[in-house]
Amino acid sequence: MNAGWGGKRQAAMRQAAVKRAFDVTTAAAGLLFLMPVFVSLALIILWREGSPVLFSQTRVGFKGRHFRIWKFRTMRAASGAAITAARDARITRTGARLRKYKLDELPQLFNVLLGDMSLVGPRPEIPEYVEPRVPIWSDVLQVRPGITDLASLVYRDEEELLGASPDPDRLYRERILPLKLELNLSYLRSRSLASDLKLIWLTVRYSIWRRGFDPGLIQENFGNGAGHDTKFHSFSSAINR
Repeated sequence: MNAGWGGKRQAAMRQAAVKRAFDVTTAAAGLLFLMPVFVSLALIILWREGSPVLFSQTRVGFKGRHFRIWKFRTMRAASGAAITAARDARITRTGARLRKYKLDELPQLFNVLLGDMSLVGPRPEIPEYVEPRVPIWSDVLQVRPGITDLASLVYRDEEELLGASPDPDRLYRERILPLKLELNLSYLRSRSLASDLKLIWLTVRYSIWRRGFDPGLIQENFGNGAGHDTKFHSFSSAINR
């Protein structure tokens, strides 16, 4: 019994070590390869919108630890809702383009190198949306958060959905976030390096070329279609309109 448990623990540790090595190697290579893109985007933001170029925010990470996430700045400094919906007046003209192609997320490669994040893992939330004592949150927080994951790919157009709601914050808290947590937990139970690579590829693909994007089909392709809350399918139809 103990031997079996010890074997599973060693296998999990090896898997975590392989994943971390993959994260560090890929993030370092990505930063090196994309450095001209980083410099170009920084200069464009500085020229069109002024400083600062980068935006940071406190997020909840591995085992509930707080860290600073980094993005290219896409919004003006102004008070407003914690979440961003489509047509938010705070989004700059340049920021809208960056957000459309997910280019604002690129600085998170530094978060991966620092060990705060992984390439693939549940997207980290701001503290006010996290409930560590709730079982599903406790499970999701047992892994490093990621730049992308199944839930963020399926809900890549959530800003449009939120923008159509009279109360975006309530919609996100009560309906979208619970569904995303379910997708996260379901994916984590059967994840593999191959499925992580597939998620990375699909994230890049649909960030550049939208044609053929079908959130329901993506979910099914990752083996998360059966038994999922039927509310998800109505959301899938809404965001794929």
